[in-house]
This record gives sequence, structure tokens and C-alpha cells, in this order.
Amino acid sequence: MKTYIKNYIGKGTQNPKLDIVKVTLRMDQVLNFKHEYAGSEYITFEVAKMVQPDKFGRTHTAYVTSHETVKKPKKAKSS
Repeated sequence: MKTYIKNYIGKGTQNPKLDIVKVTLRMDQVLNFKHEYAGSEYITFEVAKMVQPDKFGRTHTAYVTSHETVKKPKKAKSS
């Protein structure tokens, strides 16, 4: 069983006239999630609309999804 964890790395604001979201990321957080493929480094992240804008008017949040495998506990043997 996998448990998914959202590691928040930034927030953004949608342009009211366009379908564009400007996102600001903290590099010290982002670099923790870089991965390599075919000799190049990448960052894969997701942008989602927030339920309610924050006090700064930001409407979206950015996060990296990671997962951990959780083992089911073994059933105790009955005597």
C-alpha cells in the first residue's frame, strides 16, 4: 500500500485575464526533489488551485508528490 505525501514548494497567482498561473518556488526546497533521467536533471511538480486565496491573494499552490510504502501488519497467530 502506498501513502502519498505532498511536499509544498511554492505558491502562485492566476492572471485574471488569462489562463496563466505565475508560480514562485524556493530553490532550497525544490532542489531536494530533483531527479536525473538520461543525464539531465529534472523537477516534477504539480500546481493546484487553492480552495480559498491566502492573505496575499495567491490562488494556487505547488507541490512535489512523493510516496512511501506502508507494509500491512501481519496477523497474530492464534493458539
